[in-house]
Amino acid sequence: MDYRDHFDFMKNRNKFFTISIVLLIVGVLVTSIFGLNFGVDFKAGTGLDINVGQTVTKEKAEEVFTGINLKPSVVSIGGNNDHVSARFDIILTDDQIKQINAAMVSTFGDKVSQEVNTVSPDIARELGLKAIYAVAIASIAICIYVSIRFEWRFALAAIIAILHDACVVIAMFAIFRFEVNLPFLAAILTTIGYSINDKIVIFDRVRENLRFSKIKSTQDLSNLLNNSIWQTMRRNVYTVLTVLLAAICLFVFGSESIKLFALAKIIGLTSGAYSSICIASPLWYLLKNKSLSSKPRATAVKE
Repeated sequence: MDYRDHFDFMKNRNKFFTISIVLLIVGVLVTSIFGLNFGVDFKAGTGLDINVGQTVTKEKAEEVFTGINLKPSVVSIGGNNDHVSARFDIILTDDQIKQINAAMVSTFGDKVSQEVNTVSPDIARELGLKAIYAVAIASIAICIYVSIRFEWRFALAAIIAILHDACVVIAMFAIFRFEVNLPFLAAILTTIGYSINDKIVIFDRVRENLRFSKIKSTQDLSNLLNNSIWQTMRRNVYTVLTVLLAAICLFVFGSESIKLFALAKIIGLTSGAYSSICIASPLWYLLKNKSLSSKPRATAVKE
């Protein structure tokens, strides 16, 4: 089926590239100037998970901390509204931890129990490096897989696009100052996995269409790629919407501790669907078109 009357993605590729480049530049500038808003997982500090044994509000929990002059940087309520999660940007001493426990017991009764998680500067740096290694290893593994299954042009386009998706999530969290923690890293890695799925679907259709098409010009290549995108559009939209709906439900109905993970997933899934069509496919088009242009032309026969 010919989709020439549909939207031409290849013709508008420079607009898509511009949008992505501007967003990523803003993200880089904000990150360079202000840095990321790291949570306690990636910077030195202490986290307390306190089960107070009864329903508690965020305001009531903050009131307890204020009463002993130990105000956390982040306070959230979880579980059945009976768990208080408090994150401090400093490493609490044993006396301060006992003081908090005593204040909670005094306010909520003897059923109070608390779990303490302390991250030292060395552990924070190690976690940060391991996060970078995890993303790098996942990206390299995907690149190798796509190279084996398809060809290097598909692999290069795919790896640039999935790194684009990871950077978009990071840029949005940097711009809006959302907290970056271990669940955020999990969201980045799962985003990479879901993102490559959309790209594989499109690239597989492109490869299939290449077998039955004779590409003689740039326009032929553009038509083939646009047709491949539109042929897989319904499948990709349904797949993304299914996972996106689950992520939105997590964000709306989930506890505070999982909201940022769900938000990162929402951004990543949206970016992945966009980049599969508007970044990865045009990048492959440019690489393939360059190889067509480099082919020697047939010598004209002299009369």
